[in-house]
Amino acid sequence: MYNLAVRILVLNLYYPPDSSATAKMAQAVAAELSSEHDVTVLCGRPSYEPTERRAWRLWRTERSGRVRITRVGSTDYSRGQMKSRVVNYLSYATLSVPRALFVPCDLVLAMTDPPFEGIVGAFVALLKGKPYVYNIRDLYPDMAVGGSIIQAGRMARVWEALHRWALRRASRVVVLGEDMRRRIVAKGVEDARVSVIRDGAELPRPGTARPEIDAEVVRTIRGDFKFVLVHAGNLGFYGAWETLIAAARRLENDGVGLVFVGAGAQRAEIETAAAGCRNVRFLPFFPASKIPSVLAAGDAHIITIRRGLEGVVVPSKMYGIWAAGRPIVAVAPAESDVASLAVRIGCGVAADPDRAEEVAAKILALSAEPARARTMGEAALAAANDYDRVNELAKFLRIVEEARA
Repeated sequence: MYNLAVRILVLNLYYPPDSSATAKMAQAVAAELSSEHDVTVLCGRPSYEPTERRAWRLWRTERSGRVRITRVGSTDYSRGQMKSRVVNYLSYATLSVPRALFVPCDLVLAMTDPPFEGIVGAFVALLKGKPYVYNIRDLYPDMAVGGSIIQAGRMARVWEALHRWALRRASRVVVLGEDMRRRIVAKGVEDARVSVIRDGAELPRPGTARPEIDAEVVRTIRGDFKFVLVHAGNLGFYGAWETLIAAARRLENDGVGLVFVGAGAQRAEIETAAAGCRNVRFLPFFPASKIPSVLAAGDAHIITIRRGLEGVVVPSKMYGIWAAGRPIVAVAPAESDVASLAVRIGCGVAADPDRAEEVAAKILALSAEPARARTMGEAALAAANDYDRVNELAKFLRIVEEARA
C-alpha cells in the first residue's frame, strides 16, 4: 500500500544553511522522506545564524539531493532581537501560503517555525484538500505564555483556540516525548492520532571512527575542578536557573564546578545570579565541529526544565549526551521525559527544580562515587543505541505513509 511515491510539502521557516536545531531536523526529515517519496520544502531566506545568505527574490528554487527547496523572499533579520524575528515570521507566512497553493502535493507536513506554523499548515492543507501531519517541536502558545513573551489574555486564548483547531485538522500529530504527548491528548486530540518520535542520537555508522576529542577544549572547560557539570546550549527562559545557581553555591567548597557553554536570552540574568560564585563559569559556544569535545569534557551534563514547562519544552540534546557516554543530572519535574528516562534507564539522576538543597545533594553524591557515574555513562551509551536517529526517522516515514493512505 505504501510503496507508491507520495508528493510531500514540508513547511518550516528554517532550513540549512540556517543553523538552528529545527533547520537541521527539517533537513533530516526531508532526507528520510525523499528516500521513498517526492519532497518539496517551502522555507524562508536563511536568517538563523546561517552559514551563507541568499539575495532577495520573491521565491527561488534549489535542489539538495532528491529534495526540492523553494525559498520565499522573507526578511532575513538576525535572530538576536525578538521584534526582528517576528518580522521574519510574518513575512514568511505572508509569502509562503500563496506559494504553497501552487505546489503540487498529496500531503502537507508542518513543523513549528514560526511558532504559529502548525495553524498555517492546517490552513494550507484545508485549502488544498490534503491530509495534514503536524510535527510539534515546541508547544505554542504554551511556550510563549510560559516565557512571558505574551500575557495569558485574549491573544493567548485566540491563539490556543486556533491551535486546537489545527490539532483537530491533523491526520497525525508527531511529538518529541511522552510528556508532550500527554499535553496534546489533554487538549482533546484522539490518543491514536498522537505519536512520539524522538530526535534520537546521531551515532557513527558501522566502519566509521568516532570523532577525535580536542584536548584543549576539554582543558578549557574543566579548568581545575575535580568534578565538572556542563550545561551546553541555549540559556533560555525554560530552565530552573535560580535553583541551579543556588545548588552550585552549596557545592562551592566541594571541588564541583558548573560550566555553562553557550548563550541565550537569560544568560545575563544567570551571570548576575552567579556573581561571586567561584565554581560557576561561563564560556561561549564552541564551533559545531567541537561538540564531541564539549560533551566529553563533562563528568556529567545538566538538563533543566522549570516546573510547569514539562512537555512544552523537550530538550533533544539528551540524546547527544547519551551518545557521548555521559550521565545526566535532570533538574526537572519528575514527570518530564528527561527526568523519567534518566531514572528508568539508570543513566542519570533527577532532582526537583524548586529545591536547591536536593539538587546539590544529588550532585555531591554523584561526584563522590566515580564508579556509579561510570556505570550511568555506560547505561547512557546503551540507551543511545536504542534511540538511534536513523530508526526514529524511519518511524516518521511510516507515519507519513499511513497518513496519506
